[in-house]
Amino acid sequence: MSGIVLRWGFAFVLLSLTYNPTRWNFTRWAMENYRESLPLAVLTGLVLLVGYIIYLRATLRSIGAFGMLLVAALVGALIWVLIDWGVLTLDNPSLNLWLGLFATSAVLGIGLSWSRVRRRLSGQTDVDDVDE
Repeated sequence: MSGIVLRWGFAFVLLSLTYNPTRWNFTRWAMENYRESLPLAVLTGLVLLVGYIIYLRATLRSIGAFGMLLVAALVGALIWVLIDWGVLTLDNPSLNLWLGLFATSAVLGIGLSWSRVRRRLSGQTDVDDVDE
């Protein structure tokens, strides 16, 4: 279970570093400082891109596009229930953005962890999982 939380946490950090409602994110920093720090902005952007490629490739291979849509729908339904119960409101745009980051990171975290979860639940090993 801690592996799933760790993978989700890394996905959340990756997304939050890229953009969030605070002023501490790559997008805002790069837009404000690209003239003085273009090489650093490009390097940082490439590092973030590598992280996205790792997460998206693993997620698409493990649960596919339909699985990503299904996980997003489940997270969306959970948020909908919390709104219906009065736990959350959509009045705050910053909170809405954080909810979007949470939902997207949940999709990526579950996608990255799904092969391990399926192996534990079913006892079946993927061809990619076999040690050489």
